[in-house]
Amino acid sequence: MPSTAFPLVPHILAAVSYILLAFHFWRTRWHESDQPVAAPMLAWERGLLGGVLGVHGIGLYIGLFGNIGEMRFSFALALSLMLWLAVLIYWLESFHSRMEGLQPMVLPLAACCAALPILFSQVRIITHAGAWGFKLHFFAAMLAYSLFTLSALHAIFMAYTERKLHQRVFTKGLASLPPLLTMENLLFRMIFVAFLFLTGTLASGVLYSEEIYNKAFSFDHKTLFAFASWGIFAVLLVGRHARGWRGRTALRWTMTGFMMLLLAYVGSRFVAEAILGRT
Repeated sequence: MPSTAFPLVPHILAAVSYILLAFHFWRTRWHESDQPVAAPMLAWERGLLGGVLGVHGIGLYIGLFGNIGEMRFSFALALSLMLWLAVLIYWLESFHSRMEGLQPMVLPLAACCAALPILFSQVRIITHAGAWGFKLHFFAAMLAYSLFTLSALHAIFMAYTERKLHQRVFTKGLASLPPLLTMENLLFRMIFVAFLFLTGTLASGVLYSEEIYNKAFSFDHKTLFAFASWGIFAVLLVGRHARGWRGRTALRWTMTGFMMLLLAYVGSRFVAEAILGRT
């Protein structure tokens, strides 16, 4: 079996399971029925989602570290890992807040990203994955990407919910959501933590560039987009603290920063791997 191949069964199972769970949460929390209020997440639902996360995690581990002594990576594995972490964060948050109304939004995207390694199997071998600087850089980057992805989805959904409430549209699905204030506090908690991880990512990239990339630090397009994203989220957090930014203002800044961050790595790797066929 070539080094770029890895078992696909966990990815297939995870993608199908995410879709089935998304349909279940939509049918029980959003689909209008005689029951006016949606029930909170049940223990078996939380357990099943945790099991799917376990299967997805196994697939990611095999894909990333299946060969002893080396690490494999690609834009498909990066997106799959980002959404795995995003669903994991929602799952953990569900132990403290009502999150079941948000699952139909996140799980279909998680299903698509879980399936990406099946469709795009080309990977890049990272020979210096054992370096301490690389590990710090990699895990900080993945956590930052995942939290910012979740923040972007969360902000979009908050804007949709706020608009429906202003239009006085009250549905079973809206009743299953956490209060807007809870959602807003969660959004800025995620952005703040993601900003800290992004700061760690950029700092480790500058300090350990030679150890990570085998070359001195250079200011290329990926670095430009990453620092631009950092600046945008810094302004958003300051604006939130100093001027109470929220609603559409927070949505615009969140989405702009997220798009910059997405272009910094995933966009460039997608063009290189999926379009140009480079590793």
